[in-house]
Amino acid sequence: MAAAPRPRASGVLLHVTSLPAAYGVGDMGSAAREFVDFLHAAGQRWWQILPLNPTATVMGNSPYSSPSLFAGNPLLISPEALAAEGWLRLADLGGLPGPAPAAGGRADFAAAQAHREALLGLAFERARPRLAAHEGFARFVAAHGPAWLDDYACFTVLKARQGGAPWNAWPEPLRRRDPAALAALRRDAAPELDAVRFSQYLFFSQWAALRRHCAARGVGIIGDLPFYPCLDSADVWAHPGCFRLDADLQPTVVAGVPPDYFSADGQLWGNPVYDWQAQAADGYSWWLSRLGHNLAWADLVRLDHFRALAAYWAVPPGAATAREGRWEPGPGEGFLRAARARFPGLPLLAEDLGLITDDVLALRDAFGLPGMRVLQFGLGPDAPDSANALHNHSRASVVYTGTHDNNTTRGWFDDELGPGGRAALADYLGRLPEADEAAWTLIRLALLSPAHLAVIPAQDLLGLGSGARMNTPSVPAGNWAWRLGARDLTPALAQKLRHLCRLYGRT
Repeated sequence: MAAAPRPRASGVLLHVTSLPAAYGVGDMGSAAREFVDFLHAAGQRWWQILPLNPTATVMGNSPYSSPSLFAGNPLLISPEALAAEGWLRLADLGGLPGPAPAAGGRADFAAAQAHREALLGLAFERARPRLAAHEGFARFVAAHGPAWLDDYACFTVLKARQGGAPWNAWPEPLRRRDPAALAALRRDAAPELDAVRFSQYLFFSQWAALRRHCAARGVGIIGDLPFYPCLDSADVWAHPGCFRLDADLQPTVVAGVPPDYFSADGQLWGNPVYDWQAQAADGYSWWLSRLGHNLAWADLVRLDHFRALAAYWAVPPGAATAREGRWEPGPGEGFLRAARARFPGLPLLAEDLGLITDDVLALRDAFGLPGMRVLQFGLGPDAPDSANALHNHSRASVVYTGTHDNNTTRGWFDDELGPGGRAALADYLGRLPEADEAAWTLIRLALLSPAHLAVIPAQDLLGLGSGARMNTPSVPAGNWAWRLGARDLTPALAQKLRHLCRLYGRT
């Protein structure tokens, strides 16, 4: 039986940290609900976010580099919601040190982290006497503890006690997860472990409340699942057999991608790669638990680096650049068959950008997964044959003006096109748009695309330049910090977007 056609729809890409909340970074409080209300008023059915996992300043605050692929980011917990829920008093919230940020401003991850840690510590001390009798907390721990929460709590407490050292540099009993050593930790550090569990309970509770608000407004969440964990993560510490590690628990190869659009030397990520043979032997149980966890967070999940399921780039440890890597076969159809059996309908979006070969396309199409089409990539001299060019879009795809890794469309037009690119753009469109028309020109193209879903970065709705770029791949600092201004999303903007969506059949 043929799959039912997907209805045409559209959405907006904006990470939670980019919301205009009051405490250093965007969070799951009132600004998030107001953004959902804007999406509803603008006729949007989807909100696409970046990964919700914890971030760290030492990892550049990237949501794709986390100490856990299962935990939620405590920075996203709303202080105002903690007060409304009775965990804190309004007088406890205070504010961040220094002057108030300008409209929008930039995320201050370090200040926000210190602020959240203090508030969450206070909330835990207030809650601690009644946690043993708190049914919601008990259900949460029972549901998540065996799968990941207990390991994450132990990892977090041990890392603090080891002065931040990576787990594979801990004393041997801890790095090898000796049962006696872990039992001693659970006995001696019970309050510290409960504090970690409690912060996760607060995160999951607030995210569930925000999801209910989304559902009431008819807005679905497109989540994002990073492909690889960090080596220094609870995931690799707790499940070393899932990864290609040597007898000393060091990676035998690390992850990256070969030279591409973003980098002449490729991208050397350094993550450990999976031991797919070992994972296949137990039916991909760990990976399927990851999928289930993320599908509980979102209605549709973008699978980052989908091409690695067909073949992945493996780089020797210590290599200077990713150029030294090689292709090795991924799990392919075996993994996706197991995923489809567990999750009928397979609500995944394949991130199929970069160096994509025929085997990747065949795998994507065999399982009916929509791929991504990025207009910025399809409006150059190779437009006639580019899969990203508007005339080559298929209905079974998702079109973007740009992604979180691209420049904003205005920044692309101003700073990246060059004379040849401008000539090619003018040839394709019939005229060269003015600079202040560039973003909405591509928005209109995205909305009229045959692709069943169009997603527009919030920066493009506002016509912002390169200063609003979210991420520049291979550049380790200065990313992820752009934030929306509190008055940027106006009723007039909502009506403008709604009109175009209605015009092109997306409402």
